Parts: sequence; C-alpha cells; structure tokens
Amino acid sequence: MDTPGPFLLGVDIGGTKVAAGLVDAEGSILFQTRVPMIANGDAAEGFGAFVRAIHAVFDAKPEMRSLIAGIGVCAPGPLDPHTGVVINPPNVTCWRNFPLAAETRLYFNLPTYVDNDANAAALAEAIWGAGIGYRNVFYATLGTGIGSGIIFDRQIYHGRTGSAAEGGHITIDYHGPRCGCGKRGCIEALCSGPAIAKRAQERLAESKQTSSKMLALAGGNIDLVKAEIVGEAFRQGDALAAGVLQNTAELLTVWIGNVIDLLEPEVIIFGGGIANLMSPFFGQIREQLPKWSINQRCTEIPLLMAKYGSDAGIVGGAALCRAG
Repeated sequence: MDTPGPFLLGVDIGGTKVAAGLVDAEGSILFQTRVPMIANGDAAEGFGAFVRAIHAVFDAKPEMRSLIAGIGVCAPGPLDPHTGVVINPPNVTCWRNFPLAAETRLYFNLPTYVDNDANAAALAEAIWGAGIGYRNVFYATLGTGIGSGIIFDRQIYHGRTGSAAEGGHITIDYHGPRCGCGKRGCIEALCSGPAIAKRAQERLAESKQTSSKMLALAGGNIDLVKAEIVGEAFRQGDALAAGVLQNTAELLTVWIGNVIDLLEPEVIIFGGGIANLMSPFFGQIREQLPKWSINQRCTEIPLLMAKYGSDAGIVGGAALCRAG
C-alpha cells in the first residue's frame, strides 16, 4: 500500500449479524468480518456484539488500528442521526433510546457517526460509487422493503428531525394495499420483493396456468413463488412473469416521476436485489417517464445501478466518517 492510512471503519448492524470492515480513502474495503448480533437480549448484550465485530477487525489488522480516523455505523431505524441515538428498531429490540454513537466514542475513543442504511448507502454511492460527478443524488434500495436517501452536495439531507427521505412510503395509489407503515399504496407495498411475489401468486391463481415456469420453479406450490423465482422465470421467457415485472416497472415509473418533479436530482441510483431484477426495464421506465413527470427534461436523468451491493452497509458506514 503506497500511502498508509488514514482508514475508516464501517459497521453494518442487522437483526442477525454485525458486519465490520476497514475502508480506505477511495471507498475500497480492505478487510471485513461479521459476528452474530444479539438482537433480542438487553442493551449491553447488543452493544457487546457490536464491540466484538470491531475488535475482530482490530485483531486481524493490528497494524492499522492507530490509522483509523473514525467509526461509521449503519444502524437500524428509527434513529436520530444528529445524536446517534437508536430509538426503537423493530428488528433489534435490545436497543430502546440507546445512545450508540456516544457509547462507541467512549469505548473506542474515536469519532463516531450513526445513520440508517439507505442514507449511508446513498452517501457512499455519491462520493465513491455510481454517483461520482453528480452533485445531487437520489438513491433507492429495492429489496424486502424500499428505502431511499437524498444527497445534496455530498451531504445527506436529513430534514428537520432526521426523518426525511422515506421515499419507500410515498403513496401512489391511495386505494392500494396496506403497507407495513400503516398507509395505503406506498411504493414499498407495491414494488418490494414481497409485493412482487404476491402479485405473481395472484396472477398464477387467476390464470390457472399450470405450465408457467414460475410454478415449476416453486415445485408446484404457488405459495412458494418469491420475487427471485419471478426473475428466473422471466429470464427463461415466461410470459406471466414478464407481465408481473412489466406491471412493477409501470408502478416504479409513476413513483420516479413524482421524485423527479419534487427533487429533480442529477442522477437516480438503485441498489438491492429487486433493483437487479428490474434493471432490464430501466430503458422502458425512462421512455415512459414523460407520462408521469411534468419535467420536460426528465429523460435526461440517468437511472443507474449502485456500485456497492451487499457491501453497501460497511462502505456506507465509512462514508459517514467522510461527511462528518
């Protein structure tokens, strides 16, 4: 390595694991590891798992310990990014109003920054990834849920209380299905992985097409059809699967049109497994945008895939240190 340090330590906390890694100044992961997360114990047990993940990095790379400039943490929300307090995440019940940033600073004597995964991933893409060269970035992660982040001039837009950029809960059909957030017709309730699977199951039941590749891939059980199966059946030329994804693309177009009319970002970046599934439809989405956006130059905005896939949490955490 030509220029040693400084390095950034990114940590990604989930309901089942804590992943931690060393990231250099160019956004490359030099080393990473993971340990089990104790999400249902008490606050100290959860923090202990977090500490073990960081110590695992230090133990593996002791020569880099003194060159670490800060710790950035992707933590489950809701949280307060200004204070670093994790409020009441549904998948990490051990923490209720837990001062994660303050406890981490005290324990490791390093600057510490905490934010949610979509915000952090958006920042990583803006400064190191697909958003390089763009000042204003809208990032969306499409997966089991739909999250988003807004970057203005390489800074996360948090809003008044830190709760901004909940793009997954923009309603595009107020008669639509009930979302987990309680609202109806959120884009998450319509285009997340579970929503795609449900739409495929309904179409299989309505059509009674026993020859569909989706059904074959699910072993004949409609209830086992998941978004991944829809994608594989589409790649194998299944017409019913293509129709499900076509409908998903149309719904995403409505949503993206709203985002453009509100923010007019310079680029829109998609991450997550469902983004990979929907990427063949990006061209069609762009062509159809003028129907759903009043912005006469909406088709000029690039729709790009994210650079960081499953590593977005670690690199996103590290990016928080750069912004801080």
